[in-house]
Amino acid sequence: MAESRAAAAHQFDDLAQQHEADTLGMWAFLLTEVMLFGGLFLGYAVYRWSFPEAFAEASHHLDVWLGSINTAVLIGSSLTMALAVHSAQTNDRRGLTRFLLLTILLGLVFLGIKGTEYLHKFEEHLVPGASFAYPGPHARHAQLFFSFYFGMTGLHAFHMLVGIGLLAVLVWRARRGRFSADYYAPVELIGLYWHFVDIVWIFLFPLLYLLGRH
Repeated sequence: MAESRAAAAHQFDDLAQQHEADTLGMWAFLLTEVMLFGGLFLGYAVYRWSFPEAFAEASHHLDVWLGSINTAVLIGSSLTMALAVHSAQTNDRRGLTRFLLLTILLGLVFLGIKGTEYLHKFEEHLVPGASFAYPGPHARHAQLFFSFYFGMTGLHAFHMLVGIGLLAVLVWRARRGRFSADYYAPVELIGLYWHFVDIVWIFLFPLLYLLGRH
């Protein structure tokens, strides 16, 4: 039986109540994610305030052009994700599959560009550790900046990978006709997760890439 015709789980009165419970659960999960990233943002803010010159100087070693492209890519992926939800709500199975695949593609483009940035940092010996080599008098604090850079963007990239995996499952289920105007909760909830990940990057980009730039 198609999931769009399925009854609610036994602990719920109907699908509407189940949808509300699922949505509440997703928002509770996203709240824990806010606390996770919030701790990193707070730590970054403290050290940025403590060593403003070193952080601004280290930031200039990041590729603003690639970061800007990735920002545009993620904004585009938020649009395609929203269109995927709309397609599910209007029984447009082809549109749903198409927009989910586009969202996955944009996510992969983002990760590809981020991987290119990481490769450049390895080649420039800007990865914190024994091989770290930084010109100038602020090497120690610059290494701290790059620790935050790799930690925060790496965690974000991990969330992107998880999101892409979830989207792939949605594509598989959409092709089997599992979603309709009556049942589209998984698409909507994973859409919330994807938008959250995109919003995190909107904060990461200026904090990491635009320090001291006018």
